[in-house]
Amino acid sequence: MSAFPRFSDSVQMQTLTSGKVSMRVVVEGEGPDVVFIPGGDQTAEAYSQQFARLSDVFRCITYDPRGAGNTVCPPAPWSMADYARDCATVIDRFCGGRAVVAGLSLGGLVAQQVAIDFPGKVQLAIPMGTAAFIDGFTRDWMQAEIDLRKAGISLPESFLAPHYAVYAFPAKALHDQEFWEEIKERYTFRFANRNPADLIAQWEACLEFDCREQLKDCPVPFHVIGFSEDVQTAPSMCKVVADLAPNSVFHEIEGLGHVSMISHQPDVVSGKLREIVLGFFN
Repeated sequence: MSAFPRFSDSVQMQTLTSGKVSMRVVVEGEGPDVVFIPGGDQTAEAYSQQFARLSDVFRCITYDPRGAGNTVCPPAPWSMADYARDCATVIDRFCGGRAVVAGLSLGGLVAQQVAIDFPGKVQLAIPMGTAAFIDGFTRDWMQAEIDLRKAGISLPESFLAPHYAVYAFPAKALHDQEFWEEIKERYTFRFANRNPADLIAQWEACLEFDCREQLKDCPVPFHVIGFSEDVQTAPSMCKVVADLAPNSVFHEIEGLGHVSMISHQPDVVSGKLREIVLGFFN
């Protein structure tokens, strides 16, 4: 069992080393370069289903971020600026210095930071399930998860899927018995093998993130995607990003949760991404 659906055999996997950071990078397809940034606790495989649906028209690139998969980097803490530099390095090495950048959750925050710090490298930013600043319920929940691990508490395996899946998928999906059995197995495997220190480092970087002022002057065009059933980053949080960025469009996709692009409704998300990117280039 793997934590995420696997890539097809046609993908190319390479190792990119820059200074003290060594990242596993995955590439598939031909066309305009689209760099996909994984979310918190996600490896490159989180985008395997998007690669399968988009590599016919785009050259899809993703990688393991700091704190997940096979990437090796200096010890935490890591800032969002660190994550942005890693992405910029991928863009330089694999995309000739310029690409479309898309990211979900933590990856959405990174996409914003890359657009702010390296606007010349980002043709278009597509942050999904994102926020300009994390507050309210989401901040309290994430801080509670961090505090729990700092206290040395481990959740029992039987609790992992029922706990984390609620934050990822809509109620209708979770009450589909066949879907639940798949997700239950994946989420148990995924979080039972999660290094607590890496989770803490990734999530603290999210809580320290605040780009509200920087977004106001960012010249990069944005298409911000929110999901109507997203518990982690409600559409209202995503819309703040779109409202602040001067050249931005907001999309709310009905019936999807925070991680619906994985296993639940990958076709819906890939269809929206295809529409946005092809529309941008045409």
